[in-house]
Amino acid sequence: MNNQQKIIIRVANIADTHYAQQITDEMESSAKARGTGIAKRSPDYVAKKMLEGKAVIALTNNAEWVGFCYIEEWSHGKFVANSGLIVSPEYRKSGVAKQIKKRIFDLSREKYPTAKIFGLTTGLAVMKINSELGYEPVTYSELTDDEDFWAGCKSCINYDILMSKERKNCMCTAMLFDPADHYTPKETTENFEKKSKLYERLLRIKQLFRKNKNGSGK
Repeated sequence: MNNQQKIIIRVANIADTHYAQQITDEMESSAKARGTGIAKRSPDYVAKKMLEGKAVIALTNNAEWVGFCYIEEWSHGKFVANSGLIVSPEYRKSGVAKQIKKRIFDLSREKYPTAKIFGLTTGLAVMKINSELGYEPVTYSELTDDEDFWAGCKSCINYDILMSKERKNCMCTAMLFDPADHYTPKETTENFEKKSKLYERLLRIKQLFRKNKNGSGK
């Protein structure tokens, strides 16, 4: 990795679709190297996420691909998943994965403010990042029951294990961020608004007093 290169992390768009093949190739290669499974995605699927504004990409200032992650919506928007996190081998252990996860998490909160955000992972590093973002380990029963989501696991090498466990657990750890557990109480909001209005009134009075005092001194 060239330390002189700047890494830019942003929401992906139509201009990034040519990276889709490279991204999916690295997803598959990484899964094989770890000996664990992930739901396989096609380049068309990844490109579609870019076009929908539901993906985050990391690039160097020389347009070299660094990392990627995308959002999936389930159960009519009640759940969303930050899926497919992948970083180019050259940029791993650089902290970029954490930055991508933070940006895709923020994007998910912007697009789906009331949705529960969840993920399935076998990676300890991802678990740590999720914990820092407010995720908590949960049982599979707390995740979406959307059949399309679970159908996506069919390409995973551990799918037989998942089904033998009746979808109650598998090799992946389930983690969930519930916005209901991370809110500002109404009372706190109301108190803040009241104090803000009071502060504004006091500020106006002080400004008026200062203006009158300066005027009388002339």
